[in-house]
Amino acid sequence: MSTCLWPGNNQLMKEYHDREWCIPNYDDRFIFEMLTLEGAQSGLSWNIVLSKRESYKKAFHNFDISYCANLTEEELESIKDEYQVIKHLAKIRSVKNNAIRTLNIQKEFGSLSTFLWQYVQFTPLINKRNFDADIPAQTDLSIQLSKDLKKRGFKFVGPVIIYSFMQAIGMVDDHIESCPFHTHHRTS
Repeated sequence: MSTCLWPGNNQLMKEYHDREWCIPNYDDRFIFEMLTLEGAQSGLSWNIVLSKRESYKKAFHNFDISYCANLTEEELESIKDEYQVIKHLAKIRSVKNNAIRTLNIQKEFGSLSTFLWQYVQFTPLINKRNFDADIPAQTDLSIQLSKDLKKRGFKFVGPVIIYSFMQAIGMVDDHIESCPFHTHHRTS
């Protein structure tokens, strides 16, 4: 069996590919973490973001949504200066903004998970890709979800970011079919 090629020989990327990527997750905290990290990636490589993941967890109290929603401007500036996160202030501010928007969705739908997973009828989209090059950067569904999130006030949620996010939380399985981590090969 051949695995997806995109992680290359990078151990951090391989661990993410093997243990998290395209595995369905319904936990709002994890979903918020992935939304934050995917937004931080905009214009950068995923490897850079993964290498800063632990700093993000410390800075944002393990992505506690209520904590993030209540951060002050001074605390956001402090995070930029004191933690090894992406130093783009708009991306840092988006964590607070998106946490507030997430709390609103939780009030309306019961959870962020319920809101998002309804887009795929609560069942992951299992794709049949032969090569990494077959994986699109965005889809009609990611375009629609991006528009809907933007209407709700979310930031850094363009259709390409959202497609990567959908993969990150397992709404989509884009492992190549020969990869042992594709849904059809996983046993647990």
